[in-house]
Amino acid sequence: MSAQDRTLDHYQELMTINATSHVLRTGRELGLFEALIEGQKTIEVLAERTGCPESRLTLLLRSLISVGIIEKYEDDYAISSVARLLCQYDADLGDAVWQNASTALKSDSQSSADTKVPQSRFDSIAATQWVHTPAAMQAAEILDFGPTPGEEGTDAGEGEGTVMSSDDSGPQTLLDLGCGSAVWSCAAAHRDPQLSVTLVDHPGALEAAMATANSIELGDRFESIEGDALTAELPEGQFDHVLIAQRLNSYSPDQIRLMLQRATSAVKSGGRVIVIDSFEGPNRPSLAESIEALRIGIETEGGAVPELKEAQERMKEAGLESIQFTFIAASRVGLGLMTGIKP
Repeated sequence: MSAQDRTLDHYQELMTINATSHVLRTGRELGLFEALIEGQKTIEVLAERTGCPESRLTLLLRSLISVGIIEKYEDDYAISSVARLLCQYDADLGDAVWQNASTALKSDSQSSADTKVPQSRFDSIAATQWVHTPAAMQAAEILDFGPTPGEEGTDAGEGEGTVMSSDDSGPQTLLDLGCGSAVWSCAAAHRDPQLSVTLVDHPGALEAAMATANSIELGDRFESIEGDALTAELPEGQFDHVLIAQRLNSYSPDQIRLMLQRATSAVKSGGRVIVIDSFEGPNRPSLAESIEALRIGIETEGGAVPELKEAQERMKEAGLESIQFTFIAASRVGLGLMTGIKP
């Protein structure tokens, strides 16, 4: 393929991505998704509900079927399971965030430990954490949760496949600090039948987290502490592991230091602090990684995707040792896993 052909293919790909977002937005604005959430409907019923002629509405429906948002069964149209989640949690397709992009990017406000991250940021993460289930299962394996001892890990940055094992093979405790819907800690508990988990977050997230745990029959090993991850009162030196997943990148540097200090205080001597988030690696970021970094910059005042060295230094400043890192190969958005041991 010539360079010109590659350019044309890339241009067409970008145009298709842009068109797809408009197709989804059009379906929402016409009330098409809302109608189909009620149940399967024929083209005649949908045309009446949306106010569109059947011939024109059929064109839109075909595009939505190609995207995987709508399914067709003989004469009936139905919303897909993915679209049902989309409509439930992200009905505006992220428009509220992206419409504010130019204004947010011009902002040069100073952030501190007092800067409030919009709750909508964490709500959005919690609502979509289910997409990280394969990555969470892989992370639990890398972290060597479970009864089978693993091999010793390697130093930070040595790549994928690293096993970050803990020394104690007996019953373990894990604090999920800012748990969201608890996909990451549920994966650990699923792999380790002796692991007990304490969740920390606001009431809505705790409800979602317990629903996740109960859905895989693990709820009896989960308890919760209601409150903000930055300020909730935590037991000191009680947990074998403290997990901070998809949280730190939304915070200002001062807030990150505070979170890591709280995690280090809560973990036992010899225990692990585990951070799962986006990290800036040596390779060119994918489109998904670049968009996530941009979204963090738009939605937060002080959040950012850190370079690996910077993230490692923060762990050391919190008093942690034996820092290890690996990217999670199963992650669709390039999430990575960093751990440190409390002396």
